[in-house]
Amino acid sequence: MTIHTQQSLSGFIAAQPQLAFNAKGEARFWVRIGQEHFERNEDGTFTQTETTYHDLVMFRRNAERAYAMFNKGDVFIAEGYTHTSTRERDGETVETEEFVAKRLGHDSARTNYILQRRRNQLPSVAASAPSTAKPAVRPVAI
Repeated sequence: MTIHTQQSLSGFIAAQPQLAFNAKGEARFWVRIGQEHFERNEDGTFTQTETTYHDLVMFRRNAERAYAMFNKGDVFIAEGYTHTSTRERDGETVETEEFVAKRLGHDSARTNYILQRRRNQLPSVAASAPSTAKPAVRPVAI
């Protein structure tokens, strides 16, 4: 079976995120993001070049989660695809591009945060039932 891959995007949240709802009540998350670009020099160092800015959107429940989790300045990694469309702007047809994120998370390489989780609890029936599993390691006489 092949590994499923998609486009990814990393950058920083450049503007305060916005959350809107359509007539069906479906959420749409929109944010302006920035990407820093670097050129590698012959001596192995890097020089920062122009930062570019782009639109990132998410939809439905993921949009609501992203709106609750992200603020201006956060660094992220996203998985999704690029969507290109044309629009009328000032009487001219303009091609626009946005990244449609299916998944969005903080970049753990550049973000310090504390992850809070619920502890998994065994159902009471499973906890009291005797184990019929064989031990994973058997003693060996030497």
